[in-house]
Amino acid sequence: MKVKTILVSQPEPKVENSPYFNLIEKQKVKIDFIPFIHVEGVSGKEVRIQKVDLNNFTAIILTSRNAVDHYFRIAEELRFKVPDTMKYFCQSEAVAFYLQKYVVYRKRKIYVGKRTFQELLPLIKKYKNEKFLLPSSDKLKPQIPELINELGVSWKQATFYKTVVSDLSDLENVYYDILVFFSPSGIKSLFENFPDFEQNNTRIAVFGNTTVQAATDKGLRIDIKAPTPETPSMTMALEKYIKEANKRK
Repeated sequence: MKVKTILVSQPEPKVENSPYFNLIEKQKVKIDFIPFIHVEGVSGKEVRIQKVDLNNFTAIILTSRNAVDHYFRIAEELRFKVPDTMKYFCQSEAVAFYLQKYVVYRKRKIYVGKRTFQELLPLIKKYKNEKFLLPSSDKLKPQIPELINELGVSWKQATFYKTVVSDLSDLENVYYDILVFFSPSGIKSLFENFPDFEQNNTRIAVFGNTTVQAATDKGLRIDIKAPTPETPSMTMALEKYIKEANKRK
């Protein structure tokens, strides 16, 4: 069956040269971007219930831009003035760059990993006398606490924001040729919104092993997978599938 319409379960890209826009132009398909999940901040009171006192920490571990936003939001809500001596350990350059929204970059002690959390660990270990706070979502990967514990540093994790299922009732009678998912939370959202969802001729595209597992557990037929050696990105996997599907008679 030919592909004409695609629903990507993420926000629309903000960059003009996104490969998704190239895909729309080259393959003449319609792509809608609708987040199946979204982030909501927890209150300062909820942070206090977790027995977190921001005064007790000398370093912050930041794994995402959401973590940056919600750390400074909570600090403001609790009237905590973040000291100039605070050290920031950022998982990637993108997170470190985003930190400039809140601090004067050149005047702060900022340590940057390459991309993965594992690559940040040597930097954390180097400063093992600091007291680290890890502000995160309620969906923190279990391997992260395990990896930090192995370093033997003083640290605490606290939930500053939550991943919440979005209301997708507007899509109840809308059909797409392909649904694209990037996380188990997206699969969960699909079935929470549409408990009687039947795949029929809808093609399912998934990114990452945990998403593959979540889709399989729900009995979905997976038609498109990424990353693979041949198609390391979702847009490449989609393009390959569309080319093959749309040339069939």
